[in-house]
Amino acid sequence: MNHQKHEPDIHHALAAKHLSMTRKTKANAKAIPPPDEATPIAAQAVAGNAVDSQPVVASPPATFPVVGIGASAGGLAAFEAFFSGMPAATDPGMAFVLVQHLDPNHKSILTDLIRRYTRMQVFEVEDGMAVQPNCAYIIPPNRDMAFLNGRLQLMEPASPRGQRLPIDFFFRSLAQDQRERAICIVLSGTGSDGTLGVRAIKGEGGMVMVQNPESTEYDGMPRNALATGLVDYELPPAEMPAQLIAYVALAFNKPPHAATVPAPKAENALRKIFILLRAQTGHDFSQYKPNTIHRRIERRLAVHQIATMDSYVRYLQETPAEVEALFRDLLIGVTSFFRDAEAFKAIEDQVIPKLLAGRPASAVIRLWAPGCSTGEEAYSLAILLAERQEAMKQSYKVQIFATDIDSLAITTARAGLYPASIAADLSPERLARFFAAEPGGSAYRIHKGIRDMTRWWICRGPTTT
Repeated sequence: MNHQKHEPDIHHALAAKHLSMTRKTKANAKAIPPPDEATPIAAQAVAGNAVDSQPVVASPPATFPVVGIGASAGGLAAFEAFFSGMPAATDPGMAFVLVQHLDPNHKSILTDLIRRYTRMQVFEVEDGMAVQPNCAYIIPPNRDMAFLNGRLQLMEPASPRGQRLPIDFFFRSLAQDQRERAICIVLSGTGSDGTLGVRAIKGEGGMVMVQNPESTEYDGMPRNALATGLVDYELPPAEMPAQLIAYVALAFNKPPHAATVPAPKAENALRKIFILLRAQTGHDFSQYKPNTIHRRIERRLAVHQIATMDSYVRYLQETPAEVEALFRDLLIGVTSFFRDAEAFKAIEDQVIPKLLAGRPASAVIRLWAPGCSTGEEAYSLAILLAERQEAMKQSYKVQIFATDIDSLAITTARAGLYPASIAADLSPERLARFFAAEPGGSAYRIHKGIRDMTRWWICRGPTTT
């Protein structure tokens, strides 16, 4: 590939001024950039949107897991099977919040149905209701619902019926509020609602269950969730409660690890895990954030019901697929189109105009998007550049080099195919202009003109994270 030599597109000081943004550190943070002097601009994603600092009456932090369960068509039978499998004589020690696509004009029968199959108290949610363990909470018709400071908040739906994504909306808020104590379950349903929520839950260290498609009445939602590659358990609903209770018992019913230097035996096991990861993936995680490493390994132990680090080392040696699964768990970061609206607004209004100012029509605009994950941020940059060029009535050759060490994430990015729930992150104008709906309406594909601006690179080891 021959590229013209050129001056750096943006001075590093300018990029730092507008893009002092942080995100969960991607494991390829020190990856070597692709050929040529591509400018490292906005695709280091941002962590957490700015919010107004108004006083909030917060509930005490939950000390129990909260399980969000989403379903659509065929959901009643799946809910019935799930709660029929709950133990009859003991409390589960967690809370359950059910989100189903409901007819806005009819009273839901879900609350009465669930009461028949569980010893727990079952409530139809009222605005501001505090969540308690050993209770089930049902979304009311014609409402969106979010989780904030241990309470369920109800809102008027912002989108028209047929375009609402209440499961994604709730799962994402649950992930932000409960972090590693968030668990989500995707049951029968059409479309892709819940898929982005699955990514958000896993990005915060939570756990994901999905109904196996063979047992569903409608398999669209489960299949889209499974396609993320982030699902921990794929089971029929009746088998989920036993696995869920076993996971919670191992993951949460023990003292949290202290943020200190590990005991020598545990440290030795951890070094062996790093060796196995490096041998299979080519990437060295020995300098990665210790707390993240410990949390993600503890989660994998709970998923597989393994009690000790030494046993987990043996399991990794015997199961190459688990090495890959741990690798992906360590890489998961929360990303979306135009994540952190304030930062992308600064890029749109201040960075990109200076980048393009005074360029001749023959100029080649090159940028570098490190840690690009599944591509949303690199495509967001491409969209901003396309909009600016149209406003200038100019057409430059744009090359956005986007890199990541996760080959599956790069595969998703190259395809440019995303679940329909991305509509929540994009303005209607941008969605209509830069995306095409796939047949059936369960996904959007980004337009070829935007994809053609991008170059996707898998950064291969040895890389120290």
